[in-house]
Amino acid sequence: MFNPHPRIDVLPIDGTHACYVIDDALSQPQQLVEYARANRERFEMAPHNAYPGLELRMPDDFSDRLDDFFRLHVRARLGARRTQRMYSRLSMATLSPEQLQPPQWICHRDRMTFAAKQCIAASVLYLFHDVSLGGTAFFVAKKPAREIDVLIHESGTLTADDFAGKYGAERGYLAGSNDYFEKVLAVPAKWNRLIFYDGDVFHTGDIRAAEKLSDDPDTGRLTLNGFFTCSKRAA
Repeated sequence: MFNPHPRIDVLPIDGTHACYVIDDALSQPQQLVEYARANRERFEMAPHNAYPGLELRMPDDFSDRLDDFFRLHVRARLGARRTQRMYSRLSMATLSPEQLQPPQWICHRDRMTFAAKQCIAASVLYLFHDVSLGGTAFFVAKKPAREIDVLIHESGTLTADDFAGKYGAERGYLAGSNDYFEKVLAVPAKWNRLIFYDGDVFHTGDIRAAEKLSDDPDTGRLTLNGFFTCSKRAA
């Protein structure tokens, strides 16, 4: 299913990290949309993470194909040596700005439990034609790490009103820079575009037309997301 001879464009995020962009990633991307449509009732909210919508975990055999593509074409570029575990899911952002909670007002890192000699990589495949539904934005912190850690912690412990009052945070999807984060890269969405990046980089969906979000796989912001826990390559 995956393009055996991908062209990989490299978009710098900061002085250390980059986003790797592959267009025409799948030979038949519409099959994933059809799979999502056929399994629409199995999508569900996932309270264990801050994703603002519905998710459906993909079968292991499909995730294995994604991991093979990652291994062949991207893994070494991200400083990873071996995939130790991974999974993929179909996702649809569906929440309105008014429904979002403070952790969803800010950017985030994909920090699953991992050891010092491990790293996390992530991928997003855009499975929608309406590019105004938004791609992915990347950020760098404007404050010391300690202040950022407190901000992230309190986004999950303070009430929405208290968090907004303390940090001056705007309710809704993060559209640009603020006092704590600088938006440094926005990768536009494109049908059948697959991106890979270091999950430890701050990022979020670049959603600026939230009124278009839907739980319909044919018209909504359907993506395939992959998460890879890897051992690090030697420096």
